[in-house]
Amino acid sequence: MTVQEYMTALGQCAAEVESTPWKMPDAMGACVSWLKGAHVVHLMGNGGSAAIVSHAQNDLVKVGKVRALVHQDIPLLTAYANDHGYDQALLRPLGVWLQPDDVVIAVSSSGMSPNLVQASKAALRIGARLITLSGFLPKNHLRQLGHVNFYVPSEKYGYVELTHAALLHYLTDQLAHA
Repeated sequence: MTVQEYMTALGQCAAEVESTPWKMPDAMGACVSWLKGAHVVHLMGNGGSAAIVSHAQNDLVKVGKVRALVHQDIPLLTAYANDHGYDQALLRPLGVWLQPDDVVIAVSSSGMSPNLVQASKAALRIGARLITLSGFLPKNHLRQLGHVNFYVPSEKYGYVELTHAALLHYLTDQLAHA
């Protein structure tokens, strides 16, 4: 595959992003409104998705002027993983910080990460708004949970991750102009 073919395929993938339960314009509008009114925005991801949410947190604070946290501080994450298992490593710190008027953004390429699914379910129980970004299989676990769910219809990590980053950049840009 040439670089031009890759970029064309990436663009096509990004153009096919689905949002549920609302269509894209309404979903984005709701997310911007929630982010603007949130006490704190919490962002979670693993691996490449952790890097994406760390970048998004910077943009939300700097450009969007909202309070935003990532729950991936390595010493804290590994302490919880060591003591309670990796499936609890995001849930436990989220339980300390999360309030009902907060927004949680959960990002997972597969949408099947047990730690993100458990933390997302806890966010819903507490009463926070949940925004999910996932890919791979259309019926992944994370996509079934959010108040708004963005789904990238691809099983290629690069396409999914780059599209997730673009979606979060779009939200931040819209927030800056809201």
